[in-house]
Amino acid sequence: MSDSLRERVREKLVRQLAEDGPIDADLDDARQLSVREDLELLDAVADDDPVIEDLAARYLVP
Repeated sequence: MSDSLRERVREKLVRQLAEDGPIDADLDDARQLSVREDLELLDAVADDDPVIEDLAARYLVP
């Protein structure tokens, strides 16, 4: 598999957000907000940052 761990985690987060649909401004969906925050964090860190492995453990099936 040529995809990096970062790419696989990012794909999973984006897919999860797409399946959830748009955020309803009237509802505080903590899970959906958390996924968005994790996606922003993933995009902000370097390729060798351990946070990528933490996110992979949280979102990818072993």
